[in-house]
Amino acid sequence: MSESRLSTALDQEGLVLPEGPVAVMRAPEGYDLGSLDAKRLVMVHEFWPDYEAAERAGLVVATELPDRLAAVVVVVPRAKALAQDMVAAAASKARLVIVDGQKTDGIDSLFKECRARLGDLPSVTKAHGRLFWFEGGVFDDWNAGEPQKGPHGYFTIAGVFSVGEIDKASALLAAALPAKLPARMADFGAGWGFLSKAVLERDGIEQLDLIEAELRSLDCARLNILDPRASFHWADATRWTPAAPYGGIVMNPPFHTNRAADPGLGRAFIAAAARSLTPSGHLWMVANRHLPYEAALRDLFREVAEIGGDGAFKVFHASRPKK
Repeated sequence: MSESRLSTALDQEGLVLPEGPVAVMRAPEGYDLGSLDAKRLVMVHEFWPDYEAAERAGLVVATELPDRLAAVVVVVPRAKALAQDMVAAAASKARLVIVDGQKTDGIDSLFKECRARLGDLPSVTKAHGRLFWFEGGVFDDWNAGEPQKGPHGYFTIAGVFSVGEIDKASALLAAALPAKLPARMADFGAGWGFLSKAVLERDGIEQLDLIEAELRSLDCARLNILDPRASFHWADATRWTPAAPYGGIVMNPPFHTNRAADPGLGRAFIAAAARSLTPSGHLWMVANRHLPYEAALRDLFREVAEIGGDGAFKVFHASRPKK
């Protein structure tokens, strides 16, 4: 099996880790940790499925970088502002910073920007990606800081979906919701809370569960929604088991795994919603118009109707899940 970029750098390219603990930030499940000693590792995750997977593997897991680290491995995410924030955090906590990512996730741009600050840097290019490393450097201007309230009146931060603006699909779904909703509701993939706030403005709501896998988004939702009827859950909506079935669920499910479109993710959200509803329960969801969700909805619900949308998105109401 071909070695990863990290293994290649450690085994062949002169990358030497200093003594002490090593943190790895946002490494997806299956990421090759090379010859790193598991006893030295702290896996840092804000995305629940990856946090849970690292925990199952018996690794030490945290949601924030600890202090006094020997090195930090930054696994570059899709969002550039989040990648920069991670590099800034790593540089403030450790002497050695290692940055690893795919070209499609912007690693080359990040490499060029770091070289512009620090001069020539060692790197390994392999498998459509790059790994580079450096010691020292100040990146305070890359730090995302605390969530900020945008002109729309909501708090967001680097790395969350739809930073600083209201997502058009979510706005369409909010506009299509009826004036009265079931007493017990959930928002699957709640993000920073726009849909949840729209739900709480409807009549009839007694309880709303926000289910969100990205901790940064959920932390913003806590700032955006101060209603005591709301409860916040850091969890994977596709595997969520409610304490009691819901009367209704709203959702704008994600449809990307990394950069690849993955309709299976949306279908998993639909299946989870069907499992989580009462026999007479309702689902309201929005999706990109090109995604083939109608079949999944009709397989799992007795009644399905398109109730809104535009040229890019479609809004569905499905009810009476098949048990």
